[in-house]
Amino acid sequence: MTTSEPVRRSSARRYVVLLVVVALLIGGWSAFWYVAAGKAQTALEGWRAREAKSGRLYECGKESVGGYPFRFEFRCWNATALFQNARPPIEAKVGRVTVVSQVYQPTLLISEFEGPLTVAAPGKPPELTMNWELFQSSVRGTPAAPERASLVFDKPTLDAVNGADSRPLLRAEHLELHGRLLAGLVSDHPVLEVAVRTRGAFVPGIPALAAQPVDAVFDTVFRGLSDFAPKPWSERFREIAANNGRIEITESRAVQGETLAVGAGNLSISASGRLQGQLELTIAGLEPFLKSINAEQMVQSAPSVDRLASALDRLSPGLGQAAKQQVGANLSAGINMLGRKTTLEGRPAVALPLRFDDGRVFLGPIPLGETPSLF
Repeated sequence: MTTSEPVRRSSARRYVVLLVVVALLIGGWSAFWYVAAGKAQTALEGWRAREAKSGRLYECGKESVGGYPFRFEFRCWNATALFQNARPPIEAKVGRVTVVSQVYQPTLLISEFEGPLTVAAPGKPPELTMNWELFQSSVRGTPAAPERASLVFDKPTLDAVNGADSRPLLRAEHLELHGRLLAGLVSDHPVLEVAVRTRGAFVPGIPALAAQPVDAVFDTVFRGLSDFAPKPWSERFREIAANNGRIEITESRAVQGETLAVGAGNLSISASGRLQGQLELTIAGLEPFLKSINAEQMVQSAPSVDRLASALDRLSPGLGQAAKQQVGANLSAGINMLGRKTTLEGRPAVALPLRFDDGRVFLGPIPLGETPSLF
């Protein structure tokens, strides 16, 4: 009896010590979580404040904070973004946004969005709608020193809306956009790298991207920015133009049906805000691509060909039309003669320029369309 009592007391003391240690660990972890959650919330609010300086205001119809014990989680229902600096101002709405940060990485914010997303003039019916199976974003860094940001979509769809009618603008199986600070400082001549990845993408409004789905890799470096302070992208492009900066296409690769194209080059921005410069492309499977975009008809209807046909018709009726048909029929052969014959991934290919002339785009002699003004 006397020997068992000390054993029981010693065992009881061990349980008490264990409970105290567990309680201290729980209390310490809770304190750590609240400190980390506070840092994450401060970072989130800092991002919102930074965006507000650019005229982008974010509001929630309802919000909540949670995620204990291992992460910080912020939920926003009926989220609204007002872009005041756009011309004209626009308002975007989305059903729910969830922002998550792990307690050990409070400056990495990962967000998930529930669609649809609608875009309209403030107080007006939607003009654009976007939906997806999955839409996530990630932002690393602090509001004062952002490091990188990414947007990832699975099965995104983008439509223009006019009342009950809608017109498709984009369809894709997968789409990624990534941006990071490559060199310099946010406040002093930053060099920004932007990467785009697509799989199964259609752009119905652009003939070259509408015929068949496109898988693409597109890496770009922006030089000539004065800083990366909050401001609209139109002002950033204006800065690049004013500073004689450039847009370096460091890598591009696109696969569309039987056509494979790779290229690189440098572009500048003209005083009117349009792209100027040239990319050197190497294309395998050029003929199927020309057929898919109806290139023969593009060339036959070009103003210069029309003027030549009109002059020939004055000499002999019908001669101009015959010449236009001949131009179209010989287009593929002509491009192959103008380009340099080579190989690409073991396939016969031709190297030729993709030229931007104050926004107008030409593949060799073929007009592909026109890029919009960047400011």
